[in-house]
Amino acid sequence: MLTASLKKIDQHLQEKVYPGVSLAVYNKGAWQEYYKGVIDPKTKRPVKEGLLYDLASVSKVVGVGTVIAFLLEEKILKLDQSLQFYDPLFQNAQVTLRQLLTHTSGLDPFIPNRQSLSFSELKEALYGLSLKKETSFHYTDVNFLLLGFMLENVYGKSLASIFQEEIFSPWGMTQTSFGPVKEAVPTTPYVPTGQVHDPKAQVLGVHAGSAGLFSTIKDLEIFLEHYLQDSFSTMLTQNYNLEKGKTRSLSWNLEGDWLDHTGYTGTFIMWNKKSQQAVIFLSNRTYEKDERTQWILDRNELMAQLKEELALL
Repeated sequence: MLTASLKKIDQHLQEKVYPGVSLAVYNKGAWQEYYKGVIDPKTKRPVKEGLLYDLASVSKVVGVGTVIAFLLEEKILKLDQSLQFYDPLFQNAQVTLRQLLTHTSGLDPFIPNRQSLSFSELKEALYGLSLKKETSFHYTDVNFLLLGFMLENVYGKSLASIFQEEIFSPWGMTQTSFGPVKEAVPTTPYVPTGQVHDPKAQVLGVHAGSAGLFSTIKDLEIFLEHYLQDSFSTMLTQNYNLEKGKTRSLSWNLEGDWLDHTGYTGTFIMWNKKSQQAVIFLSNRTYEKDERTQWILDRNELMAQLKEELALL
């Protein structure tokens, strides 16, 4: 079915782009799963069904992006309203929800001495970020950290509670949560098993809107089926970026009829509401090496190959 894509994954495994991968592909109303390689090169335990992965930035769409889509559909939030309107602690009245959701806010993500900041110090620094003159597309986690704080202010509870009550429990996603978790595919030999890889998420914990969630193939299958079938996602299949250049949906990258989101640790999910197709790719590509530039090339090539083969089915 996916001969060229699976061959490309086998090539990546031989080249040690990642030690192993859990892959699921949705087509014609059914999922096909593939498990290849090993969990880590030390123990050489084979990749198998049921493994828990650090989603990294895929967390943005699984959590914050989904809740905001619900609130926009229900007209509880307004897309072009300022973030400050919903969260007065944010110090700039110019930045809108649309800008944050499309990564066109113009916020300067640089935070001095970030590695040494406590939870309260990091949150204060994020609320006080300055604006750059340029507001074209620039992907940065600070946009979704601020959106996460906004949701906590709107609901009056932590993101962990919001996600559980609004998404995970209603959809039956029983294996998705913030870390730390007891057992997960390791992202590096140096980060304890089950602890999130992302530095800001390590500090912010259950209040991080940009990363920090762990999940499985099965839970993400449930998640993407809702995106393929439910009405709330129809609004997302269009470009919301008012700036010139890259097309962006709200929270998602938009390429034609495909929407996708990637994660630093070696994860990505894609869905196409029109063709009723989807892909889940979970790996721990950071385990042995962290060659991010090459990974982006390899990942994008694989994503394009998957789309090409799915279009023929």
